[in-house]
Amino acid sequence: MKIILRIKHYATLLILLVSFSTFSQEKEVPETTVIFNSTDTSLKKLYDRAEKLAQQNIVYYGDRNVLIEGAEYTSVWLETQPMGGYMYAKRNLEIAKNNINIFIDNQRDDGRLPGVIYKKNEKTNPNYAQFQGLYFAMPAFEMYYLLNKDLIYLNRVYNALEKFDNYLWKTRDSDNNACLETWCVYDNGEDGSVRFNDFPKAWSFDFPPSKEAASKLSKEALKLHCKEDFYDNTIEMTVPIESMDVMSYSYSCRDVLALISKELNNGKAQFWRKKANKVQAKIKSYLWDNDKLACYDKDKNNETMPVLLHNNLRCMYLGSFDEQMANDFIRHHLMNPDEFWTPMPLPSIAANDPSFKNISGNNWSGQPQGLTYQRSIRALENYDHYAELTLIGQKFINVLKDSQKFTQQFDPFKATTNNSKDGYGPTILATLEFISRFYGVHITQDKIYWSCLDDNFEYDYTQKWNGFDYKLQTKGDTVFCSINGELIFSFSKGARVVTNLVGELIEVVGIDVEEKSFQYKKDNKYFFLLKPNSIYKMKNDKAFEESSSVGFYHN
Repeated sequence: MKIILRIKHYATLLILLVSFSTFSQEKEVPETTVIFNSTDTSLKKLYDRAEKLAQQNIVYYGDRNVLIEGAEYTSVWLETQPMGGYMYAKRNLEIAKNNINIFIDNQRDDGRLPGVIYKKNEKTNPNYAQFQGLYFAMPAFEMYYLLNKDLIYLNRVYNALEKFDNYLWKTRDSDNNACLETWCVYDNGEDGSVRFNDFPKAWSFDFPPSKEAASKLSKEALKLHCKEDFYDNTIEMTVPIESMDVMSYSYSCRDVLALISKELNNGKAQFWRKKANKVQAKIKSYLWDNDKLACYDKDKNNETMPVLLHNNLRCMYLGSFDEQMANDFIRHHLMNPDEFWTPMPLPSIAANDPSFKNISGNNWSGQPQGLTYQRSIRALENYDHYAELTLIGQKFINVLKDSQKFTQQFDPFKATTNNSKDGYGPTILATLEFISRFYGVHITQDKIYWSCLDDNFEYDYTQKWNGFDYKLQTKGDTVFCSINGELIFSFSKGARVVTNLVGELIEVVGIDVEEKSFQYKKDNKYFFLLKPNSIYKMKNDKAFEESSSVGFYHN
């Protein structure tokens, strides 16, 4: 009875807080903090170092503090910092909000977002020479929930996404075949990738790149608009490339516009859902190979480029694959040891592809990237492949525990960090995020993930948000979950329990790589077998039943 009354108290308080936020003009950003301890001393050491280095990547940028990419990258890029800022929201919501708003504030009237924002002479300097990805829409939407459903903020995100999607379709379908194009190396953030022949690195114009257009540029214009020192007309351009990435940018915009429309009740949810589905259908009919079970880009002549890319995983992050496409890519490619399941998984190009190059530094032709690990979390969770994500995250964390370094790239065959500079933000944030998913608490869209893998260590993880302390603590094989010091429920290791914000059960998820004898205890005890990648819901307060499941593809 005490627990039930306490839950009702929390629910009332949360409703009042959200209602106040909804109608207030001044939106106070809630404070957040994470506290983590473990008897796994090497993991705790890695965690502490990640926290310290992440704080060092906070920089005063014009008129606000932002989280930069880190290591040798001292600016904010569209491909990394909105996503990275959102991950850092667990620790500082103001920084997270700034990492979203700085791009909205610098969006051009025609809808184009800056690919990167530099800081020069203490002032921000937005640059529009390349897209530099769009890992923005869903992190921006999920921030809305952490900001107590700030409608002013949400409307800004809606307008920004609508304008950018319109810009894409006005400019990036140069042959009018309903497939969007990438026009330069940096559009998708594929620095050094061999498939671009390294030209042009950037292209700031609204007309497509060509040899003729490039040859007419002065040396100064070439440097300004293409980030090139000279033009070698013997280089064969592969661009414009019909791109799974750019199509997925549009899908993510429209997908989130549909979600925001539902939240705003503006009558356009179905409109945007249909437009998102149209993009998804085009990706599948035009870029997906039903025989090879993967997406492949097409070159300027609309011929398939036969390079097997990890970019399929990017599409999964952006949600543009349907369930069958994701399952097929994971089963046949992602978990294939000859392709992407190398000793250090997730090379940028399949390891057995002729285009694969094992080059260290900053090169998207081969070595696994910290940024890919950062994206893998949402990519796999989007399609309920939790156990595969556990395998990926464990390999990643074990390599970092050995080195205690946060580098940009990794050797796929030696499973080691490389000689790139320490302190790389995406690798730092991926580490902290994996820990929250494997041994901690994650809050998203009015849900709480309480997660703990099954091992011999003890864990103590507290997420502070909005005046509440959400605490996960282990003792032996049991995980105890409390809100503001009041025990709400317990469960056995090797699972994720998903609840609402006051701890009421929504579902149980199999995140471990083996079937587990699972116990959940609240008012009563419940026992059942929990399978990897399966989701279970309570039926009639009497027993758990499997509500959905996908295959666990592993070797």
